[in-house]
Amino acid sequence: MDYWNQTSLKESLDKKTGAGTHPCEINDMQLDIIDLGLIEYGTAWKLQDTYTAEIAEGKRPPTLLLLEHPHVYTFGRKGRAANLLWSEEQLRQKGITTHWVDRGGDVTYHGPGQLVGYPLIPLGKINNDNKIPEVDYVGYIRRLEEALIRALTHFGIGAGQRSGMSGVWVQADVYSRCPRCGPEEKQKPAKIAAIGVKVDARGITRHGFALNVNPNMEYWEGIIPCGLNEPVVSLADLLYPPPLMAHVKEKVSAAFREVFLGNKIISPN
Repeated sequence: MDYWNQTSLKESLDKKTGAGTHPCEINDMQLDIIDLGLIEYGTAWKLQDTYTAEIAEGKRPPTLLLLEHPHVYTFGRKGRAANLLWSEEQLRQKGITTHWVDRGGDVTYHGPGQLVGYPLIPLGKINNDNKIPEVDYVGYIRRLEEALIRALTHFGIGAGQRSGMSGVWVQADVYSRCPRCGPEEKQKPAKIAAIGVKVDARGITRHGFALNVNPNMEYWEGIIPCGLNEPVVSLADLLYPPPLMAHVKEKVSAAFREVFLGNKIISPN
């Protein structure tokens, strides 16, 4: 595997808004990483519309949005209402909104303390059937997982993929560190990052990943995450003290650049 070696990195912060942009240029390619902070789900969804249109028109480079959402449950194209366990009244009391969206997968939770990433990347050209070649789509998801796995190694967390499932998982020997988790659960692998993506008609990726850093894990009790009866874990369950969100963003950004730019998955416009 060819690894990308960082040759130049320019960083700037928009002090007025608190948002940061970290451009990274490799030959003719550039990846912008934009920190949006805490942002409503609907607002970020509309922002993806704007940015992907600009990327498709060559007006914006490939972009990774990093952010946190207020409490929200989102249902993908395979979502089932039965996987939402809390009532409308409970949702209202806990300040949770719900959205049915166009990504893959079933229901998932987003909230403060969880790092959400939306990579907006020109994955490839649409074929005559108006589809991205399957190998490119699956390869893209595997590389998202790989970037998160690499980032987690910086915190001493061994994680990996599971056959036939998307997302990033820790094995039972790692999960056994979790102080709040029951003994039966600790015998299973646990999901630490969920993935749900879409490739639009112009070949640009949308939606992305959610890495559990230090969220309130109570909110997973209101759903069957991704329609699976599998444990969910966070970095705060495994590490004391938990890493700061800013540190996690730094390591995820570096791993994302390494995996995607190093392997030249991002194609220049």
